[in-house]
Amino acid sequence: MEGMLHKWTNYISGWQPRWFVLDGGTLSYYDSQEDAWKGCKGSIKISVCEIQVHSSDSTRVDLTIPGEQYFYLRAINAAERQKWLVALGTSKACLTDNRTKREKELHENTEALKTKMSELRLYCDLLLQQVNKIKENDELADTAETGIDTGNMVKSTCTTFLKTLEECMQIANRSFSTDMATQSPPGSPPVAAIKSQKVHLSPLMSNVVQPWHQQEAPEDTEQVETFFSTMSHRFSDIRLDDDNGIPTQEFLDSCYAIVPVLDKLGSTVFAPVKMDFVGNIKKIHQKLMSEPDSFPTLQSIVLHEVQTENSRVRNSATEALLWLRRGLTFLKEFLSEVNAGEQDIHGALNNAYGKTLRQYHGWVVRGVFALALRAAPSYQSFAAALVSRAGDELKGGFTSGVHRDLGLYLPAMEKQLAILDALYEEYNLESDEVV
Repeated sequence: MEGMLHKWTNYISGWQPRWFVLDGGTLSYYDSQEDAWKGCKGSIKISVCEIQVHSSDSTRVDLTIPGEQYFYLRAINAAERQKWLVALGTSKACLTDNRTKREKELHENTEALKTKMSELRLYCDLLLQQVNKIKENDELADTAETGIDTGNMVKSTCTTFLKTLEECMQIANRSFSTDMATQSPPGSPPVAAIKSQKVHLSPLMSNVVQPWHQQEAPEDTEQVETFFSTMSHRFSDIRLDDDNGIPTQEFLDSCYAIVPVLDKLGSTVFAPVKMDFVGNIKKIHQKLMSEPDSFPTLQSIVLHEVQTENSRVRNSATEALLWLRRGLTFLKEFLSEVNAGEQDIHGALNNAYGKTLRQYHGWVVRGVFALALRAAPSYQSFAAALVSRAGDELKGGFTSGVHRDLGLYLPAMEKQLAILDALYEEYNLESDEVV
């Protein structure tokens, strides 16, 4: 099925007409029917999304993948919406059985990865005990034979640890295949075609290479939508209370919306980081859902746990917010460096990690991060991942668009993180514990 629907774009442009095509279990959209040959601007897989009708708008239908993707759509009338609902529902029903096997494999791999991570922690603790044993033996001047035995144990533990770490990466590769993450929806231009444009359009090539903050788009250049202008929820859209209270649900929605940045850096190697990030969001959301009326702001959650003496309890919402805040600070520092003109993505990530998370990580987690950082994409690849439509990163308006969007997004993000920093400092909730 295909036809025209209105899609919510952002608070500046509002609802815009788009040409939609439902084919092969994927709903793709284009600027117009005439421009379909240029490639789709975006798509969503029907098999994994939730289809919701609006409670009061008889023309609206929402397609959502919680925490990842949102399509807010309007038909021209209720009858047209009904046709789309039937088509979408039929497509989803046909695809459900096909995805069962994949979901089972993903679940099994996720559980296996959790088990292996637990083993890594066990081996890490064992290594620390053995190292301490060596120190004690040295202080007590034990025999050389004792030292050799202890050394052999350490060697054996290190070998097992490295083998388990390799198995973790293999499981992650199976679970979060980059091939699936980069599949093109129907109607997308082939990769070769995009690359050839980059080769032949030398003026655009110079724009791609230049840092974002140094580029000036011509006055008549078409504005380009970027990841940060099309996000369903943004920190810059959050309205704080009179006393700087940060609305809990809006904040968590904005956190979910920035998670795809980790996928754009490498869905496989950043999978453990993404799991930890999303896990902390879910812990805070569970706290919110326990008493929604009692926790309208993040501050209300933290203060409640301080008063009930649960703020330092393992897996508390306060602890989850502590680590979520640190993860967001890492992303903010990285995006700030790139927005300031840093073209070395690996260098920007490494600098951001050194300023934020590194001090809280033991050598095991640092090793995992080192693997992820070494697999960072090139500047051009990361730029290409920030556009809604393939090839837009080659347009003159791309760089100014990213700089414009981050200019709104990052200050709001920084302000809210500063509020949380002050809250944790006021109640002495910071922790130097290393994981």
